[in-house]
Amino acid sequence: MSSQRSQPWARDASLGYRINHLGRLLAHALNQRIAPLGVVPGQFAQMLALYERDGLTQRELCELVRIEQPTMANTLQRMERDNLIHREPDPADGRRTRVVLTGRARDLEDHLVAAARDVNAIATGGLSGDEISAFMSTMTQIINNLEAADHRPGPDNTEQP
Repeated sequence: MSSQRSQPWARDASLGYRINHLGRLLAHALNQRIAPLGVVPGQFAQMLALYERDGLTQRELCELVRIEQPTMANTLQRMERDNLIHREPDPADGRRTRVVLTGRARDLEDHLVAAARDVNAIATGGLSGDEISAFMSTMTQIINNLEAADHRPGPDNTEQP
């Protein structure tokens, strides 16, 4: 009886592998530019969300940047330690706190955005505007597909009321 081996999974043919590799490269390039400012890539998404709308709750931040509560709690503790955020009681509900950027974080906004633009420009070098637009559109569709699948009931993902 002969045993048939399946073909090995080619990393370079795997969408997940390639996107993960791209994400690591982007994070590394961003880190090189923002680390001297006292910010790490793991804090960047939260800061961008707070630049758009300061004073979010931890739960709102989790939903916006798609990070689990325990990870967010640790990140916010580091951001507080690094004088990037502080927490204020929610005037409408004293049980909740709002995450607010510090003056230091506000002063960093232009530098952080410039660093991100620089990394994006390097990453998209040699691509036309149409190619970048098509890539962004494709990524958006892939994200939407996965987010929709994440909310479908199934054997490992039962729907809860």
